[in-house]
Amino acid sequence: MTMDKRQQHQYYGAAPKPTRFAKHWCLLLISIFLFLNTRTLAFDYGDALRKSLLYFEAQRSGRLPYNQRVTWRHHSGLTDGLEQGVDLVGGYYDAGDHVKFGLPMAFTVTMLSWNVIEFQHQIAVAGELEHALEAIKWGTDYFIKAHTSPNVLWAEVGDGDTDHYCWQRPEDMTTSRQAYKIDENNPGSDLAGETTAAMAAASIVFKGTNPHYSHLLLHHAQQLFEFGDKYRGKYDESMGVVKSYYASVSGYEDELLWGAMWLYKATGDDKYLEYVIGNAHCLGGIGWAMTEFSWDVKYAGLQIMASKFQR
Repeated sequence: MTMDKRQQHQYYGAAPKPTRFAKHWCLLLISIFLFLNTRTLAFDYGDALRKSLLYFEAQRSGRLPYNQRVTWRHHSGLTDGLEQGVDLVGGYYDAGDHVKFGLPMAFTVTMLSWNVIEFQHQIAVAGELEHALEAIKWGTDYFIKAHTSPNVLWAEVGDGDTDHYCWQRPEDMTTSRQAYKIDENNPGSDLAGETTAAMAAASIVFKGTNPHYSHLLLHHAQQLFEFGDKYRGKYDESMGVVKSYYASVSGYEDELLWGAMWLYKATGDDKYLEYVIGNAHCLGGIGWAMTEFSWDVKYAGLQIMASKFQR
């Protein structure tokens, strides 16, 4: 007897974390493994990297490109944002369902970009650099659309409850495509901070090959950071619909520091490093050893980045 998505959700636990964990971490771990000499091992990590990137292509929403390698997927979500009068077509579906959750999507793009920054040569040797860049740009193109004004960021498209009741191909969706945003009256510093990090990190990736696009990403990142810092609050308190799926348990403090750190790495502007140093104590993350690094908790990544900077 089969169970629908809601029954599985109740049976196995509050959140499908193993799937999400694999989504966010597979590329980081595999990139590290590429340091090894795969010719002397039984495992082909280049093939694993290729299949990891294929997973992202299978999760694409919107009008798919001519070079889409996952050929059994087709255009979907082409009216996203229409009811709200904005263009929210594109981005990634989450964990095999059809909701576009902004916070984990942004974290995923940050991690993809960090991998390319740190392991570009190894990814290129594996023949996957172009696919990695395409995976990053598919996410950042969507974030540019979602950031419709300096203090507005569209945070979610779709509804987790109705979506998880129904198994459908994304091409055949009949569930809600309601869209939700954060703004001055409904803040979300955690979402703004993580999207800042994603766009700043991606601006580094594209700086040499597409400087205009890199500059555009950096412009959005700086605006989003100012918005998130000025209008502080947790995004799940402004959007109750996300609490059952991606609640911001750690708060927004880590994302503000994380976003500022990536802006410093992207711009070299000391004001962002001074922000991190000046707020490190009051915003947390320096008084204890961290045991988690995830879409929710960024302190460990922040500490790693800070340890590499010299003044």
